[in-house]
Amino acid sequence: MEIRLALDDAAVTACIPVLAQLRPDLAREAPADAHSRIRRLEESHGYLLAAAYEGTDVRAVAGFRISENLAWGRFLYVDDLVTDGAHRGEGHGAALLTWLIERAREAGCDELHLDSGVDRADAHRFYEGHGLAFASHHFRLRLEDS
Repeated sequence: MEIRLALDDAAVTACIPVLAQLRPDLAREAPADAHSRIRRLEESHGYLLAAAYEGTDVRAVAGFRISENLAWGRFLYVDDLVTDGAHRGEGHGAALLTWLIERAREAGCDELHLDSGVDRADAHRFYEGHGLAFASHHFRLRLEDS
């Protein structure tokens, strides 16, 4: 297994099918639109994609960014972390999470953060098993509904 950043267009495109398993909106978009969306996030928010590969096949993907705020100091935020459903339990997600933690340390971050949907109990067990602690409640307001 090899983990590397998806920097060129072909690498970003190869990540989209796995990423769409977590973000179904991507699956409903044309591949070129999903690709453009990812590239906009890179430009505007410093978003990066990392992928765990077996040969040339993407097995797990993480979208992340490094930022800083008053609450957390300098941090690495994991926007997306997903393993291809056909390959869960094979260690790809764990290796990618370990890689993200090391990346955070190398970047001088104080913390690593991620949010996870309340219905994702398997993901919560995975995160807790890798040392992440349940630290807050995240609230949202859908503006089109209010």
